[in-house]
Amino acid sequence: MTTATSRTTATKGSVGTAHTRVEGREKVTGAARYAGEIPFAGLAHGWLVLSTVARGRIRSVETEAVLAMPGVLTVLHHHNAPRLETDYVGLLGAPDPTVAVFQHDRVPYLGWPVALVVAETSEQAREAAEALVVHYEQEPHDIAFSADRPDAYAVDGHMPGVAEKGDLDAELAASAVVVDEEYTTPEEHHGMMEPHAAAARWDGGRLEVVDSNQGTTWVASELANLFSLDPGSVRVRSEHVGGGFGSKGVRAHQVAAVMAATVLQRPVRVVMTRRQMFSLTGYRSPTTQRIRLGADADGRLRALEHRSLSLTSTVHQFVEPCAGVARVMYDADAHHTANRVVRLDLPTPTFMRAPGEAPGSFAVESALDELAEKCGIDPITLRMRNEPERGPVSGLPFSSRNLLACFREGARRFDWADRDPRPGLRRDGRWLLGTGTAAASFPAGALPSTAAVTAEADGTFTVRINATDIGTGARTALTLVAADALGTEPDRVHVCIGDSDLGPAGIAGGSMGTRSWSWAVTAAAGVLRERLVPGTHIPPEGITVRSDTSAALAALAQKERHSFGAQFAEVAVDPATGEVRVRRMLGVFAAGRIINPLTARSQFIGGMVWGISMALHEEAVRDRASGGHYAADLAGYHVAVNADVPHIEADWIDDPDPDDPVGIKGIGEVGLVGAAAAVANAVWHATGTRHRNLPIRPDRVLMAGRNA
Repeated sequence: MTTATSRTTATKGSVGTAHTRVEGREKVTGAARYAGEIPFAGLAHGWLVLSTVARGRIRSVETEAVLAMPGVLTVLHHHNAPRLETDYVGLLGAPDPTVAVFQHDRVPYLGWPVALVVAETSEQAREAAEALVVHYEQEPHDIAFSADRPDAYAVDGHMPGVAEKGDLDAELAASAVVVDEEYTTPEEHHGMMEPHAAAARWDGGRLEVVDSNQGTTWVASELANLFSLDPGSVRVRSEHVGGGFGSKGVRAHQVAAVMAATVLQRPVRVVMTRRQMFSLTGYRSPTTQRIRLGADADGRLRALEHRSLSLTSTVHQFVEPCAGVARVMYDADAHHTANRVVRLDLPTPTFMRAPGEAPGSFAVESALDELAEKCGIDPITLRMRNEPERGPVSGLPFSSRNLLACFREGARRFDWADRDPRPGLRRDGRWLLGTGTAAASFPAGALPSTAAVTAEADGTFTVRINATDIGTGARTALTLVAADALGTEPDRVHVCIGDSDLGPAGIAGGSMGTRSWSWAVTAAAGVLRERLVPGTHIPPEGITVRSDTSAALAALAQKERHSFGAQFAEVAVDPATGEVRVRRMLGVFAAGRIINPLTARSQFIGGMVWGISMALHEEAVRDRASGGHYAADLAGYHVAVNADVPHIEADWIDDPDPDDPVGIKGIGEVGLVGAAAAVANAVWHATGTRHRNLPIRPDRVLMAGRNA
């Protein structure tokens, strides 16, 4: 007979010690199966057909010849596709009409889904899709994004569109030093390794979808709404995900797969191509940001204005909230920020790793550097001088704010004290050398979640929570959290995730996943441990405790909760070729209690590498004549590769959140914030020329050198 005597053996604690991924062996041996790999009996394959015009109407879809091709089972389009319900408010608001595929003849942008060809094999589906002829009534389109658009307007997203306090003009006029500059960032794409894929089938009147997503609760809810189904009749599984970065929510491929499975009454899988992902899975909008800073001679801010413009589609409103970062980082007597958008004939942007903060920090942290230069003050000293005691806009206290400790530690390790502040003086042969720094922040939120923890009869524990591991190591982190909460060893804990049948839980997004799920797991484990008094009999079915964190999160006091960090970069610039090389980077973060140092360091470094990519490489360029990309693939869209990644160090200081049961904040996105600004500031220090437009391409370096 099993009792509870041996199952709560005291341990030294698993949280905070390095652990390899619990699913690591499966991933490196190929046993871990992704959405595009899981087999189904009788599986058919769907291939999306996208519009070839940027605006207009579909006049006809010539299906007869395609239906006669080998293996073709059906062609779904706006004349014959199942009807969808779109009048609802989901987890993230009203649905993006892009997901309501094949409902009408309108084409709002190039790459809009106009049909799905389904065949016995993916090769047959692709050949037939490429042969499908669609006739359009083309209309003039507008994709011109610029700062002077008269039709731009302020819009609320997950924060107010406009926030104002104080008399901006008066404080600027009274300032001894003023910075007034415009900064731009280009269109950027997620580019994760695993493409979007989903398979749908009906099983005994229940819809099952195997998908690559960032939250099965979210996807199941949206599909139930779109197809007018009882929520309990939809199951979504997402066992392994090869990267998400904000894009793997509800997309056209899942809806099309469900449509085809419904029509054919057999399983159907739809996998996007890399080129289709550039049109259908969202992206980061280009931005134009105007920063105005007014300060006293000693660098103390009197006025701060951050006005950001991004784009959205004509069919759905999404805002890149760049101005939000200024509302957290620096205070001023007059503080005005605004997020504005303009509607264009382009796909709808979406969340992309560090939405708002990544491009917003480039503008703010570059402007702070320019202010430091004008004031003749060290950039770190300037930031310390403008450190707020409370939220600059909200007035709320910070749960903790250890940014200055990050700068002090980073400056020590980066030898900042030995830096000559004058630009363009250090050389290494043909290379000009420079160093730069920038601050980082990202909100630390949590979403309501449920979890179930079972004490099994064999002395082990099973944790069931609808978390999603998008490559961040969530399974491992939750194993460690559960082990400590239960007072046992990690190898006695088995974690089940990625299944909507496990109950509602927060998504893997906004750096909220581990915090949200750990809270629920800790709550359930704590109650279970109390019930497992010595001598407790464990029945064959085990003893299960379930938790729900909704009430606990609702009871939290209002505070400014953020992770913070300090980024440092050293670059080498060849003035003859315009080449920029990042030689070393250091990031020091205050991001709550670190659960697994091994995977946490990878997350921080991954964000910093993306910062190099953002600063020097990434730029999606569109053809105004067609409305499409010049090179919608990873050959034409440049990202940082191994040769671009120098010696990178990521570390952290002790910074547990006092209001979180585990002390967690969030680390997934703060590593990217400020990294591009640190590189850009280092390029200025190397050359004496300021680059306010990303990426810092060789031609821009050469042009700036000629104009200097």
